[in-house]
Amino acid sequence: MQFLDLTLPTPEENLALDEALLVLAEQGGGQEILRLWEIGRPCVVLGNFCRIADDVNEDACRADGVPVRRRVSGGGTVLIGPGCLNFSLVLDMRHRPELADVSRSHVLILDRVSEVLAVKVPHIVFDGISDLCVGGKKFSGNAQRRRRDWLLHHGTLLYNFPVEQISRYLREPARQPPYRANRPHSDFVANIPAAAASLKQELRFAWAADDDLAPSWPHELTARLVAERYAREEWIRRR
Repeated sequence: MQFLDLTLPTPEENLALDEALLVLAEQGGGQEILRLWEIGRPCVVLGNFCRIADDVNEDACRADGVPVRRRVSGGGTVLIGPGCLNFSLVLDMRHRPELADVSRSHVLILDRVSEVLAVKVPHIVFDGISDLCVGGKKFSGNAQRRRRDWLLHHGTLLYNFPVEQISRYLREPARQPPYRANRPHSDFVANIPAAAASLKQELRFAWAADDDLAPSWPHELTARLVAERYAREEWIRRR
């Protein structure tokens, strides 16, 4: 598997790069990839089917200069930033037919993540649709985008994230997994005791991501997707 540890300057570039990697793979020009990235300032990221009015405290975001962007994968709206490691997997369902079923694919992918984290973070539990939890609190949210033969899996790992900020920028979601039990963000989300470098090493080991993609990531396609979609208000506010 190829490996890319690369954070681009803006949230929209990072989101566009993930889709670019999926597009190239589906077109026959890519390989399986593990990408890791972590932005330096907070950003709200809408799931593909989420609505700003339902999920985002826009006044607070505007006052604090926190951008709102939209990703191509499903799932809920999240706040990312320093202390939140994002991992993106581009996987070939032709070579991994067990991933064809969406629900099963979440379990299989996150089982692999849990296994490599278990030494430092024991008692990890899979809950909800695609969450990883410890002590009843969520530390990893996950979502996917699927094409015919390839899938893009988006995941987060909170390790030093200011969880108290989440309620300032995000509304409480109307749809919640039962295990949340109507807890506010600050009581529902938690960090795991790990450092970014260690998390990166464990994820790379989990997926045997040995080939460095850094010199050849798709610059032009990423820039085109930013211009056509990710930086456009029509895309961000389309629901």
